[in-house]
This record gives sequence, C-alpha cells and structure tokens, in this order.
Amino acid sequence: MQVSVYNTAGKVIDQIEVDEAVFGVQPNEAVVHQALVRQRANARQGTADTKTRREVFGSGRKMYRQKHTGMARAGTRRSPLRRGGGVIFGPHPRSYRQAMPKKMRRLALRSILSSKLAEEQLRVVDSFGLEQPQTKQVEQILKALSIDSSALLVTAQVDMNVVKSARNIEMVKILPADMLNVVDLLSHDMLIMTVDAVRRVEEVWGKGRVAAGAKSS
Repeated sequence: MQVSVYNTAGKVIDQIEVDEAVFGVQPNEAVVHQALVRQRANARQGTADTKTRREVFGSGRKMYRQKHTGMARAGTRRSPLRRGGGVIFGPHPRSYRQAMPKKMRRLALRSILSSKLAEEQLRVVDSFGLEQPQTKQVEQILKALSIDSSALLVTAQVDMNVVKSARNIEMVKILPADMLNVVDLLSHDMLIMTVDAVRRVEEVWGKGRVAAGAKSS
C-alpha cells in the first residue's frame, strides 16, 4: 500500500510502502467502541464518596416526641430525608477499571489508523525540521498541509522542539508513536505522522510484534 510523503511546504516528495496489517485492515467498530469505553473508564479516579446516615456527624437522638406535636413523626436528624443528612445510594470509592485482551487493543488501534488512511485523514511528512522551538513554523506547516481542524502530531520519539512549538496551538496535540491511543486518535480529525513515526507504529503494532508475542507466550 502506497502513501504519499509531504514536505513542510505541503508538496508531495515521495511515496512509501506501509504495512497493510496496520494501515489496511477492515475497521471493527465494535472493538473500537469497547476500547474507547475501556480507556475512558480506566482514566476515572473512582474517588467520589458520599456519607450514609451512620457516617454523618450529629446526634442520633429523636428530634421531638412521637405524638401530639401536629408534625410528622421524625427520628434522627441524620435521616436522608433531612438537609445535611445522609445520602441514599450515593457513590463510594470504587475501581472502574476494565480489562481487554491485547489482540483486541491492537485491533482497535489498527482499525482507527486504517480508517484515517482510507478517509484521507492521514498526512505523512518527511520531518518537521525544527531546529529550535518555533510555533509560527508549525502553524505554517499545518497551513501548507491544508489542516484547518483538530490535529494529532505523531513523532517517532519525544521531540521537545515539536512539543514546545505546537503545545500552544488550539486543537493540536503532540504524541510519540509509542503513546498512540484510541481516545486521542478519535478526538482529532487529522493525523500527521513523520516517516519515522510510521515505521515505529508498524514495529510496535505490526504483525511481526504480535507473532513474537505469541511465540514468547
């Protein structure tokens, strides 16, 4: 499968062959959805807590006598029916963590990458060519590539020049290839990868990596 490579001026300068096992699979929407729900659930802290009637500070003494007051019967002021009382069926600390098989996680990422390529939402650049942090230069690159929506910039390794140059640009996020994830891929319309990042993604999520993992297990 051939993919065009652009330079920072937005011109096609080369064609590279990409791994169809990563960029050419049939997208599985059900697996992608499950992976998205899992990642969002695992990001939850699960620290929300409310007090029950036995945990609320206050006396347990009956508020007033049972009869001949003209008012409804009432027990402790810690009752959930009263302001400042306990909470019925409120949240308590818990883990929202969900497990997902490795093959399904890989399939979810491959499905999104394949969809990005098929829907022309992927741009491959030779490099960003930043010798020093410069936000204006990254903005010019995005304009040259006709990027006018949210974009995810992916480099092979952490490139601080790219990070510092693009971190203040609205709707733009920077990630190294090893940190690609379902939420960020789905949260950005366009995916911009360097050639080295493409090769790193193929190395991490390609068939060879899966086969090696299966052999070692």
